[in-house]
Amino acid sequence: MMDADGAENWVRSWSASVSERAAQAQEMSRLVADLTASATSANGAVKVTVAASGVVTDLRLNDRVHGWAAERIAAEIMTTMRRAQARLADDVADVAARTVGEDSETGRAVVASYIERFPEPPERSDDDRIGRRQDR
Repeated sequence: MMDADGAENWVRSWSASVSERAAQAQEMSRLVADLTASATSANGAVKVTVAASGVVTDLRLNDRVHGWAAERIAAEIMTTMRRAQARLADDVADVAARTVGEDSETGRAVVASYIERFPEPPERSDDDRIGRRQDR
């Protein structure tokens, strides 16, 4: 059984541990909020940057898109945007590892939410490649 001094020390230690975890979680939140991720299409025609929320913050198209059908441009933008969003999960995992620890419940939960919200986009189908050849 613990004496009064032992109990007091345990409470202080527990309180310090909780405060430290809260500070780590706050730091992780701040760093995640500042994240951005970018992706460039395979052919280099489209570059998309997204904020930590997944919202597009920058979109760049180069001269290669001239003469493309509108559907192709839209598809290339959407695919590139999804690739940028999917990169957020890796960046969030890095932040979690540096702040709360990669094996912490908080870190795992936050990373899992990014993986769920922003999964890796599917590979292009043969139909996509055929459609692209017809645009040229």
